[in-house]
Amino acid sequence: ILTNASWLISNGRILSVGDLTPEPTNALVLDATGESVTPGIIDCHSHTAILGAINEDTLPSTAMVRIRDVVNSETENLYEQLAGGVTIVNLLHGSANPIGGQNAVIKLRDGDSPEDLIFSNAPAGIKFALGENVKQSNSGDKAVNRFPQTRMGVRTFYENRFTAAQQYLQSWDDFRKNGGNGQSGTLEPRRDLELEAIGEILQGKRLIHCHAYRQDEMLMLMRTMENFGVKIATFQHVLEGYKIADELAAHGAGGSTFSDWWAYKFEVYDAIPYNGSLMRDHGIVVSFNSDSSDLARRLYLEAAKAVKYGGTPQPEALKFVTLNPAKQLHIDQWVGSLEPGKDADFALWSKSPLDSGTVCLQTWIDGKKYFDRSLNDDRVARLKKERADLLTKAKQ
Repeated sequence: ILTNASWLISNGRILSVGDLTPEPTNALVLDATGESVTPGIIDCHSHTAILGAINEDTLPSTAMVRIRDVVNSETENLYEQLAGGVTIVNLLHGSANPIGGQNAVIKLRDGDSPEDLIFSNAPAGIKFALGENVKQSNSGDKAVNRFPQTRMGVRTFYENRFTAAQQYLQSWDDFRKNGGNGQSGTLEPRRDLELEAIGEILQGKRLIHCHAYRQDEMLMLMRTMENFGVKIATFQHVLEGYKIADELAAHGAGGSTFSDWWAYKFEVYDAIPYNGSLMRDHGIVVSFNSDSSDLARRLYLEAAKAVKYGGTPQPEALKFVTLNPAKQLHIDQWVGSLEPGKDADFALWSKSPLDSGTVCLQTWIDGKKYFDRSLNDDRVARLKKERADLLTKAKQ
């Protein structure tokens, strides 16, 4: 925590942090006396800017599907979450199948095109899922229509698909070793986009972000993936993570959890508000996520709950929604903290970001202001007028 400090931004990057005297010439000076500046908030689990449905109930693996193809840059959620200091979100598919689709990490550059929202530095990832959703426990009899239907079946399915992906990669290796042009008599393998994505996991090119609640299922997936030489990047929700904190830490998985959600279905009954702090105490990189476009506007207050439940020091609690999710997404060399060389993604607060009375005053991404609370009334008036003009025109 720095007090009465200054920092310098140029071309969207942080140049220096600390005492800047004398003041640089020809600089736009933002006076934040009495206020607080933090890194932009990062939400490691979001569905906030996606066109259409996010679940696939009929196929157990949709690894070929990409969120980046259906990013919605027109949603009001972008602006509303900027108003809560959020600058980056990890867009994920739903949890209806064991292997979901490919994720997309976006910066909330409100007003830009879907392609411009994509954070190109973020490594590729994919959504996995375990539990009741995957085995269709809560879908009703009519929806129970595909394998797997049991937790044992889920494990078998993972083993089957990763074995198939190994064979797929081997077939391409064999083809390339034999000249790779089909003239040697070896036919070129048929391209399979699903197995190609799973193969990228085996090659270390794609991160797994797995929806999970129960400790026995998380242990199962870690052991299964270790047999294939794969490490889980994050367990999402991970509400029983405190029960297996040592095992999670030994595996190297991050824990992207809720601060205090539980009791909304049977498999989350053992959730406790101390989960995040306990996992951190055991050496796990912990973040608090939203899984909700509404809750995402208040992730700064979610971080404060780690101080109340578990006594996490305030700077460490703030990391739960800034640096730690950046580490989980493997983007911490660019974002997540205010250091020279990193992107100028930051939020300006009226008080400490963990104070229940604070409000976000401004949010900046890459050194560009995308939210300013003082301009909100004018924005609302312009939108109201635009709507009235469109209705008038439609009636003519």
